[in-house]
Amino acid sequence: MSFHEVRFPAGLSFGSMGGPERRTEVVTLANGFEERNAPWAHSRRRYDAGLGMRSLGDIETLIAFFEARRGRLHGFRWKDWADFKSAAAAREVAPGDQVIAVGDGVSRVFRLAKTYRSGAAEYVRPIVKPVAGSVVLAVAGDPLREGAGLEVDVTTGAVTLDAVPPAGAQITAGFEFDVPVRFDADLIQTSVASFQAGEVPDVPVVEVRI
Repeated sequence: MSFHEVRFPAGLSFGSMGGPERRTEVVTLANGFEERNAPWAHSRRRYDAGLGMRSLGDIETLIAFFEARRGRLHGFRWKDWADFKSAAAAREVAPGDQVIAVGDGVSRVFRLAKTYRSGAAEYVRPIVKPVAGSVVLAVAGDPLREGAGLEVDVTTGAVTLDAVPPAGAQITAGFEFDVPVRFDADLIQTSVASFQAGEVPDVPVVEVRI
């Protein structure tokens, strides 16, 4: 899959609408009970970029970005303003935000992840598009930064430590991240008259697996 390491203009995605989508297969049995199955291990996010358009200049920027991606052909980065960092919305990113691994005394390459918890249940989301310069790690509470004991691949979410963490050491991380997406249509219909009347174009965007 072709992917462009460029972010959709953050100012335009700010007013967008969207969020995670799950796929659940539900079969109702003859006795009224249900059997439910989830074929997707991970959720998939969908957005409508059209809602972020506020001016004709925004439309021009959108069209240029759409044409450069060749419609649905090339993926790109998207900032989800409702969920773009390891910390809670009101907090700054910190090295202890997320537990990503426990040292085994051998490995020094780890993958970024964000855990969502509610009650006793949790979901671990792989983070594959961290924002450059935002990643901070800690090994057993000892902080590390990019270029100082830590190397980050911002195209995959893999982090490589200069030294192998000792067995049993908790590895935690803080970071900002983008969502890998593509346009979900090969057509964008715009009208100056309708836009000035308050109608915005429909610009569907969908997350892609990396």
